[in-house]
Amino acid sequence: MATSNAAASNQTDAVTTNPNTEGDKPLKVAVVGAGPAGIYASDILIKKTGGNVDIDLLDRMPTPFGLIRYGVAPDHPRIKGIIKSLHRVLSNEKIRFIGNVEVGRTISVEELKDHYDAVIFSTGAVDDRDLNIPGADLEGVWGAGEFVGFYDGNPHFERNWDLSAEQVAVIGVGNVGLDVSRILAKTGDELKVTEIPDNVYESLAQNQAHTVRVFGRRGPAEAKFTPQELKELDHSDTINVVVDPEDIDYDESGEAARRASKSQDQVCQILEQYAMRDPKEAPHTLQIHFFENPVEIIGKDGKVAALKTERTELTGDGNVQGTGEFTEWPVQAVYRAVGYRSVGIEGVPFDDQKHVIPNDGGHVLTEPNGEIVPSLYTTGWIKRGPVGLIGNTKSDAAETIGMLLEDIAAGKLSAADNTDLVELLESRGVEVTNWEGFQLLDAREVALGEAEGRERKKLVEFEEMLEASRNPQS
Repeated sequence: MATSNAAASNQTDAVTTNPNTEGDKPLKVAVVGAGPAGIYASDILIKKTGGNVDIDLLDRMPTPFGLIRYGVAPDHPRIKGIIKSLHRVLSNEKIRFIGNVEVGRTISVEELKDHYDAVIFSTGAVDDRDLNIPGADLEGVWGAGEFVGFYDGNPHFERNWDLSAEQVAVIGVGNVGLDVSRILAKTGDELKVTEIPDNVYESLAQNQAHTVRVFGRRGPAEAKFTPQELKELDHSDTINVVVDPEDIDYDESGEAARRASKSQDQVCQILEQYAMRDPKEAPHTLQIHFFENPVEIIGKDGKVAALKTERTELTGDGNVQGTGEFTEWPVQAVYRAVGYRSVGIEGVPFDDQKHVIPNDGGHVLTEPNGEIVPSLYTTGWIKRGPVGLIGNTKSDAAETIGMLLEDIAAGKLSAADNTDLVELLESRGVEVTNWEGFQLLDAREVALGEAEGRERKKLVEFEEMLEASRNPQS
């Protein structure tokens, strides 16, 4: 059973020892995944051990920061400010960033277990959940995460994007759906001032969308937006945000949800304001539809031609039921923003139904027996699923680190060998990147942006990133 954060904190504050026979030898830990979850776990581990730890922070990308670099819309500098605090953590001499390493392929989990006293998996969630309705496999149906990967310049995703659809549907009333909708409704020139690379701008400059419709099967009180995200929709002069007054409806459960959460009440108030105001003169319409459950994507010649929804109604307990009233919305593209899912790592147990590493709050567990796998731990979205905000990963990491340190105190971990992982990787011809190399890459991107009057411009190709990590800007 998972230990509470408070209990873990009280028990582990004084832990500075490790499973090695030499009591003063630092604990040796690998953290796999250099996004917020992995960085927060590293920071907590340093503090809880009094610095008596050496951490190697591994990532398959040449760069750190994960979701913050490749999952946040480019017109959200406020959120990206979190990178400044993450920078400070990675500057700690107790952390060594090792990029361009894919665990399970470049190096096996068994090899990591030999090299480290403990291994923490924090690889997040980047794949899209499926949309199980007829027509979901038609040409023109995309996962929101695929589009996010494109416009954020993730080298694992497409370099060009077909934006010829004039009418677009986005399924899902969460912040990812809002990000995708806002990017689709903005002009390329509006986004050129951000850090997007040239290939992204070239595609966005050809965007033909004039109507973007966002669909949710339940009501405003159940929407998963944050107030700030919802307000920001209206900041662009090119977007007219619309909500049908008939979609503003609450049952007893919805009213209770508003009373219980100031944030949810603010979301409802903002939606009500959108519903009551006069239309805004703008070239693009972004309409948020509630009580519309997508039931089929209709195709023509193998391509998306319409989205069919069934009108729903509240049942009094926060759920909805179908009314038998159907609408076909003419659209040429559908983006499913129904959630992310994690993917498994070769050599680590994985729950293919829940899309998480099986765990008890921190320890990796075997499937299906649920036994603890010695020296393996997990945190972040691959531990609990893609729910919560970035800040939630701090308490999540604290729980995991608490369990790890309890195991150390109980002598449950085996000592690592003294070999260096980077030396092993380089002997295999793997070109790894490090924190100093990322700082060179960072400076290159800043210089590219400054030349065009913006803060930075991202490098998108793997080889470009590796080259920038090797050489300072001339």
